[in-house]
Amino acid sequence: MKSRTVSLLLMLPALLLLAAVFLYPLLRYGWLSLQASSVLTGLVPVPNGGANWGRLLDDARFWTDAAQTLRFALCSVALELLGGLALALLLHRPLRGRGPLRALTLLPWALPTTVMALGWRWIFNDPHGPLNAAIRSLGGSSYGFLSTPSTTWFFVVLADVWKTMPFVALLLLAGLQTIPADLEEALRLEGACRLQILRRLTLPLLVPYLSLALLFRLAQALGVFDLIQVLTGGGPAGSTESLALYAYLNAMRFLDFGYASTVMLATFLLLLVSLGGGWLLLRRHGLERTTEQAT
Repeated sequence: MKSRTVSLLLMLPALLLLAAVFLYPLLRYGWLSLQASSVLTGLVPVPNGGANWGRLLDDARFWTDAAQTLRFALCSVALELLGGLALALLLHRPLRGRGPLRALTLLPWALPTTVMALGWRWIFNDPHGPLNAAIRSLGGSSYGFLSTPSTTWFFVVLADVWKTMPFVALLLLAGLQTIPADLEEALRLEGACRLQILRRLTLPLLVPYLSLALLFRLAQALGVFDLIQVLTGGGPAGSTESLALYAYLNAMRFLDFGYASTVMLATFLLLLVSLGGGWLLLRRHGLERTTEQAT
């Protein structure tokens, strides 16, 4: 009991810091979501009996943005996990110059998101961007990468994958380095090929690292703001607008802080549900794979 008390006391500063930077803003959002605050009220919060939540349920733009945010998150995280795994497997091999190659791989992740988004905005520019210049040099015509509602979201996903896939690869590379080489050698002696080693040994042992990468990236992707704001501004025609950007517009453009807080809380609930579902799915799959290997 004494050691437990000491542990709690040692954790107290960290818990207080978390409460200050996370719990208090969340409670503040909850309070503001029950208030009406706009230019008409002189920006003074006025209790509205939870009318913001009723407005949220009837807000078609919110549900559209929620679907777009979820689509962006699922697509980007899935591509990052697959690409990060392939990149980690490559960097794990005994290649010549492996150290400098690993350092170069991390450069996209080290760049600030706004700088990276401005770079991609220039690359996708129509008609002066280098990508369209290359298309014209091959005899094609310019394409509006960031002005076509049906496909713009996909190019935003590509920019996000390029930025954050090295982070996933770094986590999985750390997991690969914990797998004993003797186990892989034993499977080789049994006649297993590389694909069988990956399926029977590598992936089951990487489940904790895949889970960590999934949780980190899903949380970040569902709260995406700076990439969308700089790259497309939510356009064209709102086809790439995220929930975080919608909340920002309500707060900073329309000065409706009560409804903006409601949108943020709804986004947080969506995040909790998505993280819980992803965690249970991946953990259950990992346990099934581990059981298969044991039998």
